Amino acid sequence: MLFGSLLVFGGIVALNWPKLVDIRNELYSDMLILFSEENVQVVEDVPITEEVAVTTKPEEEEKPIDYSKYLGVLEIPKIHLKRGFYNTDNKYNDIKYNVMFLPGSDLPDVQNGNLILVAHSGTGYNSYFRTLYKLNIGDTASVTYNGNVYNYRIVNIYNVDKVGWVDVIRNESKTCLTLITCTKDDNNHQTIYVAELE
Repeated sequence: MLFGSLLVFGGIVALNWPKLVDIRNELYSDMLILFSEENVQVVEDVPITEEVAVTTKPEEEEKPIDYSKYLGVLEIPKIHLKRGFYNTDNKYNDIKYNVMFLPGSDLPDVQNGNLILVAHSGTGYNSYFRTLYKLNIGDTASVTYNGNVYNYRIVNIYNVDKVGWVDVIRNESKTCLTLITCTKDDNNHQTIYVAELE
């Protein structure tokens, strides 16, 4: 009986593992931002020998993420990705905290512009593009910006050498979204996903 229960529990965890990892990473990133250098308060250490009263709070309902603090929000339904990004002048517009809005790229409402978003892949807490490798030409993504939703369809996926810069190959008569991350299981290349506004 116990073995069967453990097997069922293990199966539930295994099936929901990607979602659990995404939730953990989202919370960790938000906590990292919340407790950044200027928000940290130094508290005196409590000696281990002292007894410390432990109080518990009643369970709270999971609060939805407040996306209003972001400049825009990227969503890719196929890989269950929903992540906000900041403006280029925000200190959290940095790949170590978030999906990064690349300076010099365009916002979604610029005709024939190119919104370029960059994030880590891999297994770290800030690897928001870890499952981009599952995308194919024809898959969709959307960006919510300034109260409007911009829907894109992927038209090109290609790899380039990791040299510190990337040539984005796109149709300049189209409004585009470009996603850039490291190539899965390859330390020498980056993968570029180019999507056009529908």
